[in-house]
Amino acid sequence: MNDSSEYSSSASISNSKRNIKEYESSIRNPEMEILNKQNTHWEETLRNKPQMFGIKPSESAKKAVGIFKKNGVKKIIELGGGQGRDTMYFAQNGFEITVVDYAASGILAIKEISQTMNLTHLITPIQHDLRKSFPFTDESFDACYSHMLYCMALTTKELEFICLETARILNPGGINIYTVRNTSDADYKTGIHRGEELHQCGMFILHFFSRKTIEALAGPFEIQCIKEFEEGALPKRLYFVVQKKK
Repeated sequence: MNDSSEYSSSASISNSKRNIKEYESSIRNPEMEILNKQNTHWEETLRNKPQMFGIKPSESAKKAVGIFKKNGVKKIIELGGGQGRDTMYFAQNGFEITVVDYAASGILAIKEISQTMNLTHLITPIQHDLRKSFPFTDESFDACYSHMLYCMALTTKELEFICLETARILNPGGINIYTVRNTSDADYKTGIHRGEELHQCGMFILHFFSRKTIEALAGPFEIQCIKEFEEGALPKRLYFVVQKKK
């Protein structure tokens, strides 16, 4: 790496850390109370429904495995692992995976399932609120994966923060794959509007994405592809997004 690229990388990390500090000082806002209560809903739901998402991997995880193998990925961080159905699939495919979720009941489920499946040597579960600085050093992972985390009760500012932190902990050229509910989904603009493109459908608040939103959020990443797909009985309509760290 030449001197100019080293300077550019160093400046990028410095700017990222400054933006993170600015973000963390802005999140103490009373208007965020409704969104913050989603943690309680998810905690109770994951605890009371042990197989809420089933045990089979999502179609997005299957696609991600192929992309990760093609790019020589070995270490993955999964954001918002839920009860671990995709986590187990990645480990079964030989990846070393660190999975993060803010619900203690979800992390407990992942630990128990990984023990049952003899995969604890490949899986590291961590409880953490992703709206706060990630507890990892710079350039610690080859890839990041998250299935529908971005479309939870997260504001645009929070999503920008998560993107900056994701870029910080990924190695140069690292792959970031995520899925989100899109604005053609049947639940879009139903229920209670909670600001931006956030809508409360039943107990849960969802953030819906357009292609424009994905492009605006890319920041430190170069978008490789954005593909539409469907999942579940409704069905849910989603985007599958693949990005590479610049």
